[in-house]
Amino acid sequence: MKDLITKLPKAELHLHIEGSLEPELMFSLAQKNTISLPYKTIEEVKQAYNFTSLQSFLDIYYAGANVLINESDFFDLTWAYLLRCHAQNICHTEIFFDPQTHTSRGIAFKTVIDGITKALQKGEQELGISSFLIMCFLRHLSEENAFETLKASLPFKDKIIGVGLDSSEVGHPPSKFQRLFVECKKVGYKIVAHAGEEGDSSYIWEAINLLQVERIDHGIRCDEDESLVKLLIEKQIPLTVCPLSNVKLRAVKNMQEHNILKLLRQGVLVTVNSDDPAYFGGYVNENYEAICDNLDLSKEELKTLASNSFKASFLSDERKKHFINQISQY
Repeated sequence: MKDLITKLPKAELHLHIEGSLEPELMFSLAQKNTISLPYKTIEEVKQAYNFTSLQSFLDIYYAGANVLINESDFFDLTWAYLLRCHAQNICHTEIFFDPQTHTSRGIAFKTVIDGITKALQKGEQELGISSFLIMCFLRHLSEENAFETLKASLPFKDKIIGVGLDSSEVGHPPSKFQRLFVECKKVGYKIVAHAGEEGDSSYIWEAINLLQVERIDHGIRCDEDESLVKLLIEKQIPLTVCPLSNVKLRAVKNMQEHNILKLLRQGVLVTVNSDDPAYFGGYVNENYEAICDNLDLSKEELKTLASNSFKASFLSDERKKHFINQISQY
């Protein structure tokens, strides 16, 4: 199965670029930019990745992002991720970025997006990896702050395909940002949102009914509500599931209890992704391997998951068909 995982073309639809900041690059950028880190060694950083919840991860995630200062830092971060995509046969990626994490530190929106997009352009030219960029709003911040970020994004709209909602879920339901997402839709952005990771199934309902999302990021709590699962199947609303992340952040007890295979067999359009791979122990292939090692996944089901990653993407129908045909030949 590991050989098939390596060979299959795949798309990644749930990746926070700031969450791909490996400890080695974190230290390198900290030294370059004379940023003080609360860790003395790379090993000390890795030991800190013993999370008890989503919030305990976010505390370290935001601290790590402090080393990202210049356009070249965002370029290097994104390029390092794309090289891993190339090694794992990820042919298309739809990347999240969190501008508020950086603008709140005095980093210009332009600095962030130019660094990321220059790397993405190079990735397409030199590695053949296509990509889209999705701007996420931090849900623990105010609606007012989110509207300011939306306004700041408009001069760069040609570089951003859609918007999402991430950060601390519990206590910050999608309804908090309903007015914001109405405006995002008017602007022409595609809509996704994190829901049903730590928040219960009601968060997923709100994301669908109030934000009118085209995809749900995570969504694993959907199985608390049979009518919700039925809706996801009928409308083929994709879930971008991140198995290693779910275990690391204790959204599920262990991989053997993960519901991704159950949902797949019910007909839900589930996909496999890495979320914040530098922190959660693996990129896309490692996530596929983890579910293959711990769940009774057949080769055909593995191919279905790979096909789903393209079906759920924002690629054209023609490009989706191209990759799905490739997968069917294995």
